[in-house]
Amino acid sequence: MDQSMILVALAVLLASLLLFLGSGIWIAVSLSGVGIVGLALFSDVPVGSLVISTMWDASWSWALTALPLFVWMGEILFRTRLSESMFKGLGPWVSWLPGRLLHVNVLGCGIMAGVTGSSAVTCATIGRMSLPELQKRGYDENMMIGTLAGSGTLGLLIPPSIVMIVYGVLAQVSVAKLFIAGVLPGVLVIALFMTYTAIWASLNPAKVPPRDRPMSFQQKLWNSRELLPVLLLIGVVVGSIYGGLATPTEAATMGVIGALGLAAKSRTLSWVSLADSLLSATKVSCMIAFIISRAAVLSIAVAFLNVPQVLAGLVQSIGLSHYMLLAVLAVFFIILGFFLEGISILVLTSAVILPMVQAAGIDLLWFGVYMVMVIEMAQITPPVGFNLFVLQGLTGRDIWQVTRATFPFFLLLCLAVTLITIFPRIVTILPDLMIGTS
Repeated sequence: MDQSMILVALAVLLASLLLFLGSGIWIAVSLSGVGIVGLALFSDVPVGSLVISTMWDASWSWALTALPLFVWMGEILFRTRLSESMFKGLGPWVSWLPGRLLHVNVLGCGIMAGVTGSSAVTCATIGRMSLPELQKRGYDENMMIGTLAGSGTLGLLIPPSIVMIVYGVLAQVSVAKLFIAGVLPGVLVIALFMTYTAIWASLNPAKVPPRDRPMSFQQKLWNSRELLPVLLLIGVVVGSIYGGLATPTEAATMGVIGALGLAAKSRTLSWVSLADSLLSATKVSCMIAFIISRAAVLSIAVAFLNVPQVLAGLVQSIGLSHYMLLAVLAVFFIILGFFLEGISILVLTSAVILPMVQAAGIDLLWFGVYMVMVIEMAQITPPVGFNLFVLQGLTGRDIWQVTRATFPFFLLLCLAVTLITIFPRIVTILPDLMIGTS
């Protein structure tokens, strides 16, 4: 097909996608439906056999085996007393900082992100634990909401991130390297959030309650006794990947065994909780695998129609610099975030965006972290910002008050994305130092 015909095909694909999504059809089914429409109308390939073989090939990727294991690890730990001990364990360590216990929201979400790999679950878990305590002590409501909503997005970035596993499968990038690449950006985001919180508290001292009675080092350790094993487990899981001692799947297996051990030690492991965690993990994993397999149909369709090559050629003809291209893509992803959640944005756009980015000479490993961070921003934009919905339910406040409270943290995420764009080594330095490349 010539270029004009390919652009017509692209227009038909977009119209079909809007029609499917607007009619309320599942996103996964919509993706495969659009691919089938494109293949049937604009190619002469045997659609049925191609679609079936494509879905089969996409469903047995070895990298995907880590996904249900990491999800199950999170589900097991989610059912322990981790959230209850989080506030008690972290509070004494941060009470001396300006902002005091508001930093528990940031650090707590960072720890929970390493457990759940999910933004909404991270936000909801820490929110249920910290909001009643902070309200009781008289902390500013907008800062409580903002720190929770912003920090909850760390569930997508800090390993083991479910979104990163999906990206690794779609982009054929090492999941192990993606996990390690997300560590320093995650630390960067935490540092930005804590710095902003400290500056705000210094400028508004009347809105911060007085410090609790100081504790000795031994007392702080005693309060953190139930938190330290979880931190150790996360460190072992990520460290084994970083050191080349285990693949992500092997590390996830160790994580599940460790989570079962911690749940048994805390006496929260029962046949009922074990069955619940397994069923929940199965549901989440099947949902993600279903979306990935159906997204592969759309990917093969646009590849047959040469859509990525044509779009890459158009970008090159316009003469966009890397920075301009990334800025345009950031705006595009944020707009999609008005209507879709993270994994849907990823699988919906990967078929077209990834070949175009690769043709522009942008490192797909770096781009994966960039994309995850931009999707993080979409998690706190109305009207379909999932973290906003979570906090609306927890606080009872209207969505616009929650959005206003969250806006400074949205800007901080924009700053973090800008920093990794100007200084890409923030993302790539640790993967380059990895011993293993599994």
